[in-house]
Formats: sequence, C-alpha cells, structure tokens
Amino acid sequence: CEHVVNAAGLWAREVGQMVGVQLPLVPMEHHYLVTEELAELKALPSEVPGIIDLDGEIYLRQEGKGMLLGVYEKQATPWAVGGTPWDYAEDELLPQNLDRLADTLAKGFERFPALGRAGIRRVVNGPFTFTPDGNPLVGPVPGLRNYWAACGVMAGFCQGGGVGRTLAQWIVHGEPEGDLFAADVARFGPYTTRRYTVDKACEFYSRRFQIPYPNEYWPAGRPSKTSGLYPRLKAANAVFGVSYGLEYPLYFSPPGEEPAEVPTLRRSNAFKAVGEECRAARNAVGLLDISSFSKYDISGPKAESALDRLLAGRLPGPGRIRLTPMLAPSGRLMGDLTTARLGPGRFRIGGSGYLQSWHMRWFAEHLAGDGVEVRNCSDSQAGLALIGPRSRELLERLARAEVGSAALPFMGITSMELAWAPAALVARISVTGELAYEIYVPGVHVASLLDAVQEAAEGLGLRHIGMYALNSLRLEKGYGVWSREFSRDYTPRMCGLDRFVAYDKPDFLGREAALRDRAAAPARRLVLLRVDAPDADAAGYEPLWQGGRIVGFVTSGGYGHCTGASLALGYLDASVPDAEPGLSVSILGERRNCRILGEPPIDPAGTRMRV
Repeated sequence: CEHVVNAAGLWAREVGQMVGVQLPLVPMEHHYLVTEELAELKALPSEVPGIIDLDGEIYLRQEGKGMLLGVYEKQATPWAVGGTPWDYAEDELLPQNLDRLADTLAKGFERFPALGRAGIRRVVNGPFTFTPDGNPLVGPVPGLRNYWAACGVMAGFCQGGGVGRTLAQWIVHGEPEGDLFAADVARFGPYTTRRYTVDKACEFYSRRFQIPYPNEYWPAGRPSKTSGLYPRLKAANAVFGVSYGLEYPLYFSPPGEEPAEVPTLRRSNAFKAVGEECRAARNAVGLLDISSFSKYDISGPKAESALDRLLAGRLPGPGRIRLTPMLAPSGRLMGDLTTARLGPGRFRIGGSGYLQSWHMRWFAEHLAGDGVEVRNCSDSQAGLALIGPRSRELLERLARAEVGSAALPFMGITSMELAWAPAALVARISVTGELAYEIYVPGVHVASLLDAVQEAAEGLGLRHIGMYALNSLRLEKGYGVWSREFSRDYTPRMCGLDRFVAYDKPDFLGREAALRDRAAAPARRLVLLRVDAPDADAAGYEPLWQGGRIVGFVTSGGYGHCTGASLALGYLDASVPDAEPGLSVSILGERRNCRILGEPPIDPAGTRMRV
C-alpha cells in the first residue's frame, strides 16, 4: 500500500516489530472509579468542567450525574512489558488494587466531600500506553519510507484529534503545519531500550501531576550513555544533564559541595558557580565538554552537489566552515547547521545532539543516494571546546602545527595531531563571541586529550564550564539556538538567519518559498531584551506586554553573568518600534519591565572571536 500508519494502541509495539521497529512505549495500569449519582450534580443545569488537582494527584470529570475520579499513584505499575497478548480484549479489565490508591482516595474525598458521601458504582483498572516522556509518537518512522506512527497517545480525548490532523497534513503535504518535535517519533533514538522505556515511563506516570522545574532532570534511566570524559568530569564535581540519552555537564559545584542543583523557578544554588565559569571563559580559558553535539560525515563523489541542493546556505571552501540553514519546501527552518569542507567530497555537519534521529530521517529522504554516504558519528566522536582569550595560547602548547590566525582563521577547520590523538579535527568557531576552538577526536582519545589540556594549561586560568555557562555567554551575544529562537515555526527572515541564505543559488530545497518570505514583511522579529528581574529569569514562552496588550513572547532567557543583567530573546510584533517604552515580561506572575537592546552588550562588533 502507499502508506502504513501504526495506530495500533496497546499493540503498537507488536505491529512495529513486524517491520523491525522497536517503538519506545509501554502500557501502564491505571485506576479510576465512577460514583453513584450526586444530588449536587442533578441540581445543576449543565455539566461541570473537568478538574485536575495537581497536589492531590487526581482528576475528575462528570460521568452522567456522577463523577469519574482518576488517580496517578506513586507506585506506577507497567503491564505486559514483554508484549501485549494478541487475545487481550480492550474492554477487559485488570485486577483491582484499591489498597494502592487508599491514601490518594482519602485525600480526594477530603478535598471533594460530596464524593466521599457518594457510593462507588464502578472501579476500573485498565492499561493505556506511555512513552518515556509521556508525549505521543507521531510522524514518519526513521528508516522506513511511508511508514507512520500514531501511537503512544496517553491522553486520547485531549490529543487524538490533533494527532489525526497533524498526521494527515504530514502525509498529504510532506510536513506538518507547525513544530511537532515534542511529539515526533524521531525525538528518540536507539538508546531507548526496553528497560529505559519502562523506567522512564514509570517515572513519568508517578510524576504525572508534579510541576517539572526548568532546571530539573529526572533520574530514571540514568546514566545510560556516557562519554569518555564522564569519570573525570564527575570527579571534578560536575552536575549533569542529559541529551539524547548522553550525560553532559550543566555546571561544576565548588569543591566540598554536593554536586546537586535544587529544583526551583528562581535562580538556583548553581548561580554563583556558573557566574565564575562565565567570567573564566570571558577572561581566561573555559573548557567545555561538547561530546553531546551531533556530528555527521557526508562523503562521496556526489556529496557536494547533493549538499548544495539540501542546504540553503552557500557551501564553504576547503578548510572552511559556514552556517548553513536547512529549509523545508514550505521555507520554514529544518536546521541551523554548521557545514565544514574537510576535503574533496568530504564534509562534516554539526548540529544539536538531541536531533540526531530527526536529522538522519531528513538526510535519508533528501540527501542520501548513489554517490553520497551519510554517517552519524555523534557517538564515536567526542569533543572539547577551548573558549576565551587565552585559548589560542593553550592550543599552541598542545599542537604540533601552526594555529595562529594566518594558519587557522575564524571559521576555519583543520586536522592535526593533538596529544595522543593522531587526527584531531580543530575548528575555530564560537557560540560565545569569544576566541574559541572546538576539538573533535575519536572517543577512545578524548580522556587522554583532556588530561593533556589540563597539564598544558598551567598558569592560564583554565576552568571547567558547563552548558549553563554556555547559555549565559550566548545570550550576552544575542545568539539563538535550535528549539528556542530557531524551529520549524519560523522562517529565516523572521529569526535573522536570512543573512546566511544564498538566495541566488539555484534549486535549493525551499528556495521558492524562501524568496517569497524575503519579499514579505514578517509579522514578528527576534529581539534581545534586558529585563529588570532581581531573583528570577525568563525561561521561555513568557508573554511580552505593552501596557495591557500582548505583543510577543520570550523564547529563552537567563542571567548574563558578565553583564550583570537578566537577558531574554523573544519574538516581538513587527509593529512595535525598537525604542518603544512600556514593554514588560511576565515572570512568575509578575510584570517585569524590559527594554530592547539595539546591540549585544558584549563586544557588539564581534572582534574578540576574530582576533
């Protein structure tokens, strides 16, 4: 048939296995009960709205003239982990275990006394499916052309219509209407083993109604992937986050302090340490583990022509790097990739690490073919970044080659021997606005490279830094990142990436739409904001106000430790002038005044990274 859609619900795993696909989902037992009729409901002229009690971990909705009360208990219970029996009937119930619910039910009856007085008409315990993060699995399954997922739908009433509509758009038009990555089946990769899926699904189920803090990384399924740097970074008191299953450092706790960040909506206990890391990167040398970034090697006799059609940006010359946006036929962004030319018919592409399956699916559809080989080397290649004004001095102590501006200019790349690594790729590229180098080596060499870097750095003020520092540094330069300032919701013109689009290049994917986008006035523009916020920063998607009118939204925010100010990037209505007074952003329920910065507060001319 032309298309296959796996919407098999409890049997989606088994249907996927028919074509060699292991979908990361597992059924979970779930209880709810239905009360007898309530006099209070019978007296009302209409249905009451649905109710969610986050603290009580229960939800309610009207069922006839009674109420349905559902419970997400702490003791999550996976069902049919090895596979859903083919003879299981969907209306078949599982054995009840009300003892598991006793505490939660008691709290519910206390909060809603009418329920405690009502009789229980029916108790239901049945399975429904969960994924590791609780979101559905929707879209084209990587590796199988025209095989689609529409499963893992935990909240069928809420999500079912949207899943169907989105899938129809995707099949008919080749892409969904908006950014669907949070539900895209390609957000997961091979690391989602059966054990990982069960552990994470149980964790999500048990925390279903808990507030997830923006600085909170849940512990289940960790560590499942670690780079060769992990033991050394752990010994250096790193606090880790996780991306695409891989552990990476968020920041480094001071010696003697427990390496743990307290979840909060305000500035956390990491604040002081992150500030010190930022200042080290601005004034001396910061050392960052970048193993979590994605790396793809593209090679073959037709690699250049295929990439030239895939990427909207112009390809770099030999030994050079370019930022090369990648577009969908609609002209919306599909990537903010960096492309390096390593030699004849050899390219290295870099991007966000959590997009590996997503990128590879797109490459398989639009890039791979006769004469083109695409290899995801993200796991096999590890990396370190040297960031700061003394980074060149450090690299010179390590390298057996010239690394000055003449030999390795800004946006240049070369291969050299570094310490025990025979062929390190060294790229002079910066996401912080400082002089910086990214070094990539086979994973077997990265630990010895770290040792050599630390040994050579004596007297240079070298300091480990994490991704929190990187976020602060890039905000001070007004640099956007994927899934925040850049995503499938935006076009190059909207987010400022149009300066990297080679509009005169013929026949690149999305060119006609990009030309139309360039000719039209965008409804919103991306701006950098300074926010008057004393103890909390914008995190993303807070509304921007002008008086009583919403005129935009924040995409990302944080504290600029080297500028001493809270900063945010966001999209603002094009009708609002840059100098317009009276702008504010909602942070934790309070309006905080903010103003548009006409230029980044750190090195607006960009001379530091080009020195």
